[in-house]
Amino acid sequence: MRYRFAFLLCGLLLPLLTSAQLLQTKQAFTRADSLRGSLTPLRTCYDITYYHLNVKLDVDKRHLGGSNLFRFTATQDFTRLQFDLFANMTVEKVVYKNWELPFTREANAVFVTFPEPVKKGSREAFTVHYSGKPVVAENAPWDGGFVFTQDAQGKPWVATACQGTGASLWWPTKDHQSDEVDSMLISVSVPKGLKDVSNGRLRKITKLKGGYTRFDWFVVNPINNYNVALNVGNYQHFSDGTYAGEKGPLTLDYWVLPENLAKAKQQFAANVRPMLKSFEYWFGPYPFYQDGYKLVEAPHLGMEHQSAVAYGNKYQNGYLGKDRSATGWGDKWDFIIIHESGHEWFGNNITAKDIADMWIHESFTCYSEGLFTESLFGKPAGQAYVHGQRRHIQNDRPLIGPYGVNHEGSGDMYDKGANLLNMVRTIVNDDAKWRQILRGLGQEFYHQTVTTEQIVDYVNQQSGLNLTPVFNQYLRHNSLPILEFRFEQGKTFARWVANVPGFTMPVRVRARGGEYQFISPNTKFAPVELPGVTKENLEVDTFNYYIGVLVD
Repeated sequence: MRYRFAFLLCGLLLPLLTSAQLLQTKQAFTRADSLRGSLTPLRTCYDITYYHLNVKLDVDKRHLGGSNLFRFTATQDFTRLQFDLFANMTVEKVVYKNWELPFTREANAVFVTFPEPVKKGSREAFTVHYSGKPVVAENAPWDGGFVFTQDAQGKPWVATACQGTGASLWWPTKDHQSDEVDSMLISVSVPKGLKDVSNGRLRKITKLKGGYTRFDWFVVNPINNYNVALNVGNYQHFSDGTYAGEKGPLTLDYWVLPENLAKAKQQFAANVRPMLKSFEYWFGPYPFYQDGYKLVEAPHLGMEHQSAVAYGNKYQNGYLGKDRSATGWGDKWDFIIIHESGHEWFGNNITAKDIADMWIHESFTCYSEGLFTESLFGKPAGQAYVHGQRRHIQNDRPLIGPYGVNHEGSGDMYDKGANLLNMVRTIVNDDAKWRQILRGLGQEFYHQTVTTEQIVDYVNQQSGLNLTPVFNQYLRHNSLPILEFRFEQGKTFARWVANVPGFTMPVRVRARGGEYQFISPNTKFAPVELPGVTKENLEVDTFNYYIGVLVD
């Protein structure tokens, strides 16, 4: 997750300010964007099954070198394929069955030609040898790259954070979210006295010549590219034993700087087990039992690196000590632990095929903060937290971005997306069913890459409702739907004003102080039965519905 929000005192007035579509700036995309974001036959011709990334880090020179083994299954006959590596990194050679393969480069894409046709169904491998100085992030995790800094003792402290920018900024890979590798060995050699912490489980530590030490980490479960992480520092490891989860004991391991050991033990103990209990209740079993659960102290705010969550919230509750919701609930738990761990279910277990659908990662995970609050303090507290998130919504662009060019939608995918999901829960009007829908998503799409349509179709099927117009309005348009009322000749008429043709959404309405009841207007004025409701006492549930209301 790259945090795009700020503490802005706005958003609460937006429902009445966005009745018309806001102007959007058209963005021009380049061929380089298409090479990075599209699925051409040169990418779909092979399905990655395994990587062995083997790199050596020269901290002083900020230089990285090594190799990556690609094992794949051919999905069709081909003689040419594409992998990705940033142009500032040098491809030294590509080796296949003792051949050095010819290759060409365009932007950050590398095109390899094989000496003989690779047949559909065959299992093959090639190795890319490379080196260079990777991109250094200016403000990680908001921008992608390496972070080179020092700890309080003056020892080197290095980390990666590359969501959005792409894993290919530091290692050769098929850099598209649609193809997750099935398993992976990550070997990182670092100068003596330092440790590397990466994803999965530590299998071996080997002392090398020249004062280096290699750390071998193995990931059993599928993993998306941007989650592959390198964390190098003077780390101290401690364990909090195991968590008795739904799939048995889950190991809890933490890697922190020695000077923060006492604070880490206290903060992690207070947040991790309650988080796991809440999210397993709402979303189903933690998706990566075989790889364990880790928190790794990082020199940036945080990132959802699978089974090695990067943590940089300085051992305090809230978001850097602040309650993002301004409700009083968000400063009772550690935002980074809760949010980034929520991505283990949405983002890591369920991954969007195209970064344009990144709302699937961020909306559900942002919503998980409210569910966690609910688990601790009750449903009213959780819903108040979600409502408080509206203060950050900009309604600037659709939540879904343009496809095929490696471009995300609006940063509203966090808070507006969370409010969308809370509305869907309100419409379903059955918390047991809603919980089963959330858990069912994790089961139906376990370790898969998905599209928006798949997620929406599943919610429709399980709820028994057609919620496609609702999702389309909030995901594909930046303006809010307006619920308009007219009172004429003793009757109440209602309609929706929305961008989606034929838009309809059940909504809760009442006479002030009474019981809410559902009405289901469409885009044409029609009478609605609301006993006792007048123009003066009409109340719409705008606490749980993020909409505009107009009463004529």
